[in-house]
Amino acid sequence: MPVMSSLRCLRALGPATGRGAGAAHRGGARLRGAGPLLGADPAMPALLVRDLGYSYRGAGRRTLRGIDLEVPAGQVLGLLGPSGAGKSTLQRVLIGLLPRYTGSARVLGREVLDWGRGLYERIGVGFERPVHLGRLTLRENLVYFSRMYARATRDPDELLAMVGLGEDAEAPAAHMSKGMGIRLNLARALLPDPELLFLDEPTSGLDPAAVARVEAIIDDQRRRGCTVVVTTHDMTLAQTVCDRVGFVVDGRVVELGRPQALRRRYGQAEVTVSWEGGSASFPLAGLADDEAFHAALRRHEVHSMHSREADLAEVFLAVTGRSLG
Repeated sequence: MPVMSSLRCLRALGPATGRGAGAAHRGGARLRGAGPLLGADPAMPALLVRDLGYSYRGAGRRTLRGIDLEVPAGQVLGLLGPSGAGKSTLQRVLIGLLPRYTGSARVLGREVLDWGRGLYERIGVGFERPVHLGRLTLRENLVYFSRMYARATRDPDELLAMVGLGEDAEAPAAHMSKGMGIRLNLARALLPDPELLFLDEPTSGLDPAAVARVEAIIDDQRRRGCTVVVTTHDMTLAQTVCDRVGFVVDGRVVELGRPQALRRRYGQAEVTVSWEGGSASFPLAGLADDEAFHAALRRHEVHSMHSREADLAEVFLAVTGRSLG
């Protein structure tokens, strides 16, 4: 998501006003701990999208074309698709940055156009590109953004530790790597203890340990009842943490389902046998009667044998005829 869109979303919060703002400025950010979400209604879909369309001014064709989508509360949804497919535009509509849409987009039970700034008290957004104030430290950034909320927010130090930046709390944000910036974005998105969390490429630029930390955070949010929408090219993340994934192509959601079910439906499980100087793969279905498989076992001294299912990138290609690259 472009930086200007990121900043518009943050500005929509504006300075907190009234008694909440006074408390924040007199004694620093008002804090609360993490716990089960109290505002979320598990019986009401967190997102309900019907025939959603969007066109940018001057564009030759619509960027979103009749999207239908329902996301139950407490579910993790992954949106997968190539660049330009409409994933970021869909996210911008759902967080209130693109009001000129057609159709219906209901977020937490209310049409996006009817929310106003109150929406940003209840959702969190982690952008792909780091958004921060470079002259402030990491802790100061979170304290600064916490003062934009009328409600109490989570402890900045707790959040920095959660994303693996606890030891860097006093470092100037201008000196962060991209990976640190992505993690600071995630910490900022969690400040209001959101009922609905949007994450755009949350593992981009992260090492494996940091990726595992992000996966654990998403899983923890799900267990607390938070709904999470993840836009990602990270197939491992999608397969590990997402309850469902949607394939987005040319402004449409062309397939939606559970990762494992999609892999079974469109992919072919295989068994790969390896020996000195060679290997061969055989379809798992009918393996017991596969004469070529048995001949390989008789002919070679087998070093290893393992099964493999199609990954989501292969499934995406099979469904859409396009690569995720």
